[in-house]
Formats: sequence, structure tokens, C-alpha cells
Amino acid sequence: MFRQFFQKLSAGMQRFMAGRYGTDKLNMTILVAALVICLIAGFVQVAVVNLLLTAVSYGLMIWAICRSMSRNTYKRYQENRKFLQFFDRIKDRDHRYYDCPRCRQSVRVPRGKGKIAITCPRCKEKFIRKT
Repeated sequence: MFRQFFQKLSAGMQRFMAGRYGTDKLNMTILVAALVICLIAGFVQVAVVNLLLTAVSYGLMIWAICRSMSRNTYKRYQENRKFLQFFDRIKDRDHRYYDCPRCRQSVRVPRGKGKIAITCPRCKEKFIRKT
């Protein structure tokens, strides 16, 4: 009896989520930030600050839920891709990233080489930057 109920519930959730974005690293980061802020709010004694932190944590949770329920999957994918690129750049200590002045293509060059001439792989524009 319980098994059939949970199978029907699972099938209903799968139908509901069909065509929706779901969760990703950005959503998980937003939810963890909301949880941390909510825990901090529990330790704060000042009522106004407590209320503000709680409101921010609820806002972050609602944002994460709206992102996961979104049907605009391309836009959510692009947001997550930009988020992951940002943190990959922070972790990459061996390279510098520059944008091409003509086409805005991101170009990765090694650090510590002094002034170098960089050629954009997309438009072949040459520009000089210090690494």
C-alpha cells in the first residue's frame, strides 16, 4: 500500500518537474548560504538584525526554489556556467584571464611572463598585456 503511494507520488513529481531546470551547483551554494545566514540569525540577540538576517535567508531560499522550478533552462544554465567560471578563475593560480578588446572572448595566458603579445583565438586581434 505504501509502496504504491510512493510510486504514484514519485511519478507525479517526475511529471511536474518535466521541462523544469532542477538543481545545480549555484542552487546548492545559494541554499547553503541561506542555511548559514539562518543559523547566524539564531545566535544574534538584536531583534532588528535577527529579523533582517532571517528575511535575507528566506529570500535566498525562495530564489533557489524559483531557479529550480524555472522553465527557462537556457538562462539558468548560463547563470550556473558563469558562476562556475568565476570560481574556476579564483582557483587557477597559474593563469591570468583577459578579455579581447574587439570581440570580448576570454583568453587564458600563463602568469609571470612579463609583457606579452596576446592573440585572440576567435578574431585574431593582437593586444599587449602584463602577466
